[in-house]
Amino acid sequence: MAATPAPPSAPPKPTWKPGAKDEPPFPWLRPTIRIRLTLLYGGMFLIAGILLLSIIYLLAAQALNVGSELPFKIVEGTVSSSVCNIPDGTKLPASELNSALNDCVAQQRNHALDVLLSRSLMALLGLAVIAFAFGYAMAGRVLSPLGRITRTARRVAGTDLSRRIELDGPDDELKELSDTFDEMLDRLERAFTAQQRFVGNASHELRTPLAINRTLLEVHLSDPGAPVELQQLGKTLLATNERSEQLVEGLLLLARSDNQIVERKPVDLAEVASQAIDQARAEADEKGVEIRGERKEAVVQGNGVLLERIALNLVQNAIRYNVREGGWVQVDTEAQHGQAVLVVANTGPVVPAYEIDNLFEPFRRLRTERTGSDKGVGLGLSIARSVARAHGGRITATPREGGGLVMRVTLPI
Repeated sequence: MAATPAPPSAPPKPTWKPGAKDEPPFPWLRPTIRIRLTLLYGGMFLIAGILLLSIIYLLAAQALNVGSELPFKIVEGTVSSSVCNIPDGTKLPASELNSALNDCVAQQRNHALDVLLSRSLMALLGLAVIAFAFGYAMAGRVLSPLGRITRTARRVAGTDLSRRIELDGPDDELKELSDTFDEMLDRLERAFTAQQRFVGNASHELRTPLAINRTLLEVHLSDPGAPVELQQLGKTLLATNERSEQLVEGLLLLARSDNQIVERKPVDLAEVASQAIDQARAEADEKGVEIRGERKEAVVQGNGVLLERIALNLVQNAIRYNVREGGWVQVDTEAQHGQAVLVVANTGPVVPAYEIDNLFEPFRRLRTERTGSDKGVGLGLSIARSVARAHGGRITATPREGGGLVMRVTLPI
């Protein structure tokens, strides 16, 4: 199911504007390379610090354990201490006094180790904070060329292919990546320039002979003395020529609308749909198809000519691929969930779900392929999909229960 309308006026040449992705709710939680390098550097520092602290603690404990017993023995006397649990002024047997002194020394040793451990942990924590901050700063400095490459790529993508990164600095991997990207941009610029030149030349070379043929045929058909057979042949050739003109216009429009739009203006989908309905009204009345629906305001940023082409192609397809009697086409527009929506539904033949994707391919129709038809040249839905993608949107088709299709176009507001 596809059709191409009458030859359109040449639309402004669209180009690609890189669409910014939706920002996550917490962008600082995004696992960027900088964050991962920071965590890796800080984690390695923590592991090394913990190992070093453990070794120092073990060595200190071992050093304090060597010769932990007193190198002397008290034979007689009294000992007083404000730290150890030794009775003050009490005369104890020598064995008990020596045991109390050994316990006092062990207690002081354990206290010293606890103080060493706690202060070392506090120092490690402070150094870890400094290490993470230092790692984050160093990762940002090391990755700054990547940020420059990304920013340049976003500016370059379709808007100005003449931009280059031209990264200075040491001949490292990032410099190699930048030079490779610049070489790719050179090839892309040459390819796009060649494509633009081809489209311009094809536009002239293909339209001119078809226009001459149409003029000659119309002149011959205007001769009232021409034989009936010649007039019939002329009408057939004129219809064939008109079909070729539609094909050429459709192919050129498809080539031009395959990129995103740079120059965008506010466009109301309700107004676009109304314009398309006005242009297709005569054909609908001729086929006895009722056009209905509710068109609410839904303003998007885009190209009005190309958006009108989407609506016109969908409405004309819905009219041409309809039932013979009692058919209808419903055209609705609305804004919902941050998107502008255009829905075109119609009665018509039953469309199997597995054939939906084929309808958007060039020159493909329902159960036919490159065959002659008075319903168009098979580029209508391909153009609609291309224009929708150029605006950062999408178009989907769903079979209607009982026959027909529901075409849904969603565009970002």
